[in-house]
Amino acid sequence: MTSKGMASSSNLRIQGDENLQSMLLGTVMRKIKSRTWKKQRYFKLQEDCMTIWYKSKKTGNSHSTFSVGDVEAVREGHQSEVLQSIAEEFPPDRCFTLVFRGRRGNLDLVADSSEEAKTWIQGMRKLIENLENMGQREKLDQWICDWFKKADKNNDGRMNFKEVRDLLKMMNVDMNEHHALRLFQMADKSQSGTLEDDEFVLFYKMLTQREDVLRLFQEFSGDGQKLSLLELVEFVREEQLQCEQSQQHALLLIDRYEPSDTAKKLHAMTIDGFLMYLSSPEGSIFNPRHQGLYQDMRQPLSHYVISSSHNTYLIEDQLRGQSSVEGYIRALKRGCRCVEVDCWDGPNGEPIVYHGHTLTSKIFFKDVILVLSNYAFKVSEYPVILSIENHCSVEQQRVMAHHLNSILGDMLLKTTVDGKIPSRLPSPEELKGKVLVKGKKIGSLEECVNGPGEEHVGEVSDEDEAADIDDDSTRRKAKKPSQQLSKELSDCVVYCRSVHFSSFKHARTHSKLYEISSFTESKARKHIKESGAEFVQHNTRQLTRVYPSGMRTDSSNYNPQDMWNVGCQIVALNFQTAGMEMDLNDGLFSQNCRCGYVLKPKFLRGWERFDPENPRGLEGYMPLRLSIQVISGQQLPKVNIKEGSIIDPLVRVEIHGVPMDQAKQETKYIDNNGFNPVWYETLQFTVHVPELALVRFVVEDYDKTSKNDFVGQYTLPFMSIQQGYRHIHLLSKDGTSISPASLFVHIRITDLA
Repeated sequence: MTSKGMASSSNLRIQGDENLQSMLLGTVMRKIKSRTWKKQRYFKLQEDCMTIWYKSKKTGNSHSTFSVGDVEAVREGHQSEVLQSIAEEFPPDRCFTLVFRGRRGNLDLVADSSEEAKTWIQGMRKLIENLENMGQREKLDQWICDWFKKADKNNDGRMNFKEVRDLLKMMNVDMNEHHALRLFQMADKSQSGTLEDDEFVLFYKMLTQREDVLRLFQEFSGDGQKLSLLELVEFVREEQLQCEQSQQHALLLIDRYEPSDTAKKLHAMTIDGFLMYLSSPEGSIFNPRHQGLYQDMRQPLSHYVISSSHNTYLIEDQLRGQSSVEGYIRALKRGCRCVEVDCWDGPNGEPIVYHGHTLTSKIFFKDVILVLSNYAFKVSEYPVILSIENHCSVEQQRVMAHHLNSILGDMLLKTTVDGKIPSRLPSPEELKGKVLVKGKKIGSLEECVNGPGEEHVGEVSDEDEAADIDDDSTRRKAKKPSQQLSKELSDCVVYCRSVHFSSFKHARTHSKLYEISSFTESKARKHIKESGAEFVQHNTRQLTRVYPSGMRTDSSNYNPQDMWNVGCQIVALNFQTAGMEMDLNDGLFSQNCRCGYVLKPKFLRGWERFDPENPRGLEGYMPLRLSIQVISGQQLPKVNIKEGSIIDPLVRVEIHGVPMDQAKQETKYIDNNGFNPVWYETLQFTVHVPELALVRFVVEDYDKTSKNDFVGQYTLPFMSIQQGYRHIHLLSKDGTSISPASLFVHIRITDLA
């Protein structure tokens, strides 16, 4: 299906939808970048219902487009800092924000009337919903259509051989010209010397014939034409290792993925249906059972790893980066459950948030709390921990407490769950919909529960991150002064009272279970190396927070895996910085409904002794062999913009886990083929502690003279892997989908006999 075909399916959606019809005609709106930058732009929905085209009125011909698929959400009213800054000028019912996936900036718009704004808000939401409900086949058709339009330079809905050749280069295919011409002529049924509509689809189908899948299909098919029900049952049982009710499962697969009604009636599957099943979420490497909320959420808070962000207000680096409430919105929408606020005295008695003693910009504390009240529980209903770095005077601390109480209201946890002194930390289930403040507290929780004293200001030792110059620094730490704390702010702290850590021995005898200590990454590493098993024990009953070294002024991240291995719960990362560390974080928290809480393995919750440096002592120790055959890649994106360059892809598989499990292996690279490279290479690993392991698949463009370019990656917990023939749908550096780019692999996990 090409432009016309796609347009006809889009037209069905447009008919009867006034918003979309109005968007097709186009609208002039103001694009807002700041209080002073407000320019008129003409925005128009394209016929494909997938692209928005816009141009500047002034320059006349300079225009741009963006895909509806790049838009994650539409926010109404003054829901961005830019639109808040012009709130007096334009009423909220004329304003809206398009939020893009990944780290791309928002698009803030003001319509001429509230009706026009409503048209675009509702229309965009409908288009996003349509896209999300598209099947695998429609998505592929859409992808083909997008390429067709890019290559059809003169917009006549046809493509000659030269245009097709250019298209192949754009699609990352370096093909023998003779072979390409033969396919072109076979597809040109009308013998017009050009391809249109269905001819182009036919050409694409011939081009993308999946020899690897055909080979597999024919291995199980008696007649090479179809898989009978029994043959499909055999494939599902023997290869996919899905043995429970395999006949019912096979019937379900035919019903769901087989496009041919004739085959359906015969309870059989054709190669088309087989490919659609293998490309679907069911054919993916990630176990669908782990996508929902499958873990017990009634255990104490200390038994979970919690998705946590550091310097949440920053969206760039830590010296001159921009502070923004957008940082909080993005983190919360990624399932983050612990956010950080650095509070300082601000103008007119209003506390501000920024990275102290640096040139980062500043935002108001109350705006952060407003965002929290709006976004805290949109993605997950489990508790959010607000980690406060308090540098404020007592007066402004009272203002902070006032904002917390008045803005959050019932969301703010003000007392223990049952009003009694706890014998254990409450569970995520008991704390649903609650914001917990982590900070200093005057006196103990017991005193508060039994009746508070009268004092309005208390003294606590200062435990400031900025002052805690990392151990790898040569500067000596100054003796920390004690800090004045207002009772009002102190009262907002219940289960997360920040205390200084002196030793595991001291913590065992003196620490209360509601006390939490913070460690710089190097301090945490030192404790892991010197007393890993004790650290594990400490983390069974108390919360621990780890944060990046003060030396990381570029907002880079440390490897969180070392900290998770000893059961640290709040391992804070710079969410704004893409890379392997954030891939691991996203991979770990991709399970359990992405709710931001993952239950730690049993040996990190109980009293048995576990040392990540020596896991062989673990009761029930049973290492596994992981065997991954990397078969092929599909439609890998181009990374080098240079004219005519095609990628030379290789696949690296990395295991992240306890030190004994850290390993990586890679395939050879394939010359000049990002379109359908084939490897058939097997990589093997031994995994000693599968419950802690993450597996990361990385595709790179090989370069013999310089560092390989990153193409895509996918990371998941070892325990969430489905065995058999599986597709891995690759993600960008930002963790967003780069559909239809994928890898096809075969996976086997066996006991290490």
